[in-house]
Amino acid sequence: MTGRATGVRGDLEWGTTPALVRSAAERFGAAEAVVDGDVTLSFDDLHAAAQRAGRAFLALGVERGDRVAIWSPNVHEWIVALLGLHAAGAVLVPVNTRYKGAEAAYLLEASRARVLVTVDGFLGNDYVGMLAGHDLPHLEHTVVLRGEAPAGTEAWDAFLARADAVDPEALAARQAQVGPDDVSDIIFTSGTTGNPKGVVCTHGQTLRGFADWAAIVGLRADDRYLVINPFFHSFGYKAGIVAALTVGATLVPQAVFDIAEAMENVARHRITALPGPPAIYQTFLNHPDVDRARLQSLRLAVTGAAPVPVELIERRSVGPAAP
Repeated sequence: MTGRATGVRGDLEWGTTPALVRSAAERFGAAEAVVDGDVTLSFDDLHAAAQRAGRAFLALGVERGDRVAIWSPNVHEWIVALLGLHAAGAVLVPVNTRYKGAEAAYLLEASRARVLVTVDGFLGNDYVGMLAGHDLPHLEHTVVLRGEAPAGTEAWDAFLARADAVDPEALAARQAQVGPDDVSDIIFTSGTTGNPKGVVCTHGQTLRGFADWAAIVGLRADDRYLVINPFFHSFGYKAGIVAALTVGATLVPQAVFDIAEAMENVARHRITALPGPPAIYQTFLNHPDVDRARLQSLRLAVTGAAPVPVELIERRSVGPAAP
């Protein structure tokens, strides 16, 4: 199935992220939406998973406009948690996986996040333990996507089981209350000259901006889209998750930038689209083990976030520089 015509206004077409997810299921159905290791979710599966997560958030007592933080690497559960909290009318607060306790605690307190969704053991980090001793009076629940759920937290499966106590009509009513002008996320700046500042964005702004982005770069329904850019950043979250839902591309998340793993993912999943800063492509081109034959599926490379060297543009193929 082909995607939408180019130039569609996402805020007018869908209005909110939950409406976009429902539309993607209607348009693309059984096509692959997310492939994460051994887990494959169709667009129908993703919509159902988002609805279940949304009901679980309602069971926690999440209200429209409440802040829910996600502190996790790129995994399929991140996507489900995002779409679920949006279905419940909540606001996403993404947290950098490289942050330590004090940095994460600042974001949680500044945003007044009521729920934290995180992992245990990523890059050897004990994210829950890092928050010990920090004053977080607004934080009421911590849900652990992967790894051991410490005392006082809840494992992802147990959290999802809460959905059984909530009528789907209750979630439908909540989604009906959410409109394009409602806040979808608060993404904090790096804070290089002071404390990080929370940048507020609405559902309409996000959908309009990244429906247009997908049309401009040429992302389409038959693309298999490797997203190494972290979901906690607007690129991975919006140019990744939201854009893929807009056009029906298959999203393949990668948790850490590792060039060997990226090359293996391109070959194994027949990746056609790859975004990233210039350094990603320079690393591909200069890697001693690069195999051009295994990377021939790539058709679309989107770059930015840093100056693009002229020599990178002049490279005409994967491998040694062309004469």
